[in-house]
Amino acid sequence: MAEPLAQKLRPSSLEDVCGQQHLLGKNQVFYRTIASGKIPNMVFYGPSGCGKTTVARIIADSSGMALHKLNGTSCGTGDIKAVLGEIGTLGAAGGILLYLDEIQYLNKKQQQSLLECIEEGTVTLIASTTENPYFYIYNALLSRCTVFEFKALQPGDIAQGIDRALEKLGGKYTIDPEAREYLSRASGGDMRKALGCLEFLVSASGESGNLTLDMVQQVSRRTAMRYDREGDDHYDILSAFQKSMRGSDPDGALHYLARLLEAGDMVSACRRLMVCACEDVGLAYPQIIPIVKDAVDAANMLGLPEARIPLADAVVLVATSPKSNSAYKAYDAAAADLRAGKSGPIPRHLQNKHYDGEDAAVKGQFYQYAHDFPGHWVDQQYLPDPLKNTRYYSFGDNKTEQAARAYWERIKNRPLK
Repeated sequence: MAEPLAQKLRPSSLEDVCGQQHLLGKNQVFYRTIASGKIPNMVFYGPSGCGKTTVARIIADSSGMALHKLNGTSCGTGDIKAVLGEIGTLGAAGGILLYLDEIQYLNKKQQQSLLECIEEGTVTLIASTTENPYFYIYNALLSRCTVFEFKALQPGDIAQGIDRALEKLGGKYTIDPEAREYLSRASGGDMRKALGCLEFLVSASGESGNLTLDMVQQVSRRTAMRYDREGDDHYDILSAFQKSMRGSDPDGALHYLARLLEAGDMVSACRRLMVCACEDVGLAYPQIIPIVKDAVDAANMLGLPEARIPLADAVVLVATSPKSNSAYKAYDAAAADLRAGKSGPIPRHLQNKHYDGEDAAVKGQFYQYAHDFPGHWVDQQYLPDPLKNTRYYSFGDNKTEQAARAYWERIKNRPLK
């Protein structure tokens, strides 16, 4: 089987790695530590194709220790035990360096099996993961490692990698500047994707040739979408989507809507849109809730790609509407009291019964029917006695809630919070 171009062209020194200068710059602590030859236990965290595996392999190859490479997607407890079984042997006299890729796929027991040898220093661990290590790596193991975040590569880093790849191919291939720029941006910060597309183009060009923009577009039109419905990218996009709407930025909101829909995830887009209409617009424009619901229903009826039309309308409406979170904050405050045990019997006049037992000291329900009073309101206790006079809801400063406040101040003949 032919070796993939990304593997064939993998850098052999830290100086050759594209990007990650916040770690690999010669004045950075990370670079200076590795250059000292003293390799600590480390976890590399970042998106795919940004250089985690490359850097780990460079460190491992230059460490002078017995190197073992395992992948969390395929290794089991037996594989880990086999590595640990070499501790103290002649072949591991210089120590053992375990490079564990995709560590997030190991279960708790497998991760814990490494604790003792890492604590004793008989094994040095370099682990890499595309998921947030604080969610997927157990605390006991994480506390023994230093976490370094690798960032998605910038277009300039990708372009540098493309140039180096073409150079290593002997100069037999050239690429138009606009094609190079397009591929650099379309790769979504993933060097592996860029080199995969480049390999496809090189294969299509024969022994030599020039790579044009049209050729690049044919193989990379959708590669910029970095999306995993179960991973961090999924939740990052949803978070950015709602925060853009909450922050009244229709442009940002439309960008993240497009990322969701182009990846085919209309369900998440619709759900987050409904949440934002209720949570972030809320009582400032209560009519928006049925409007957004109708847009979501229309999108589900139409399906993609036409669903983008009502969803775009709804996103712009939510983003540009006045905002209020007063109602859901009031609910959260009420729920917090309930969880803290602050409750009590329902007041007698609110109970669903109209008779008293023989032990009742005061007979009668004494409920006052609000519609029998001016303004359809009467001053009456509704909270249980332990919570009497507790205030959960405060009127928001938007036009709708301030109009409601003015109305109730007039009816109740007193200023309201």
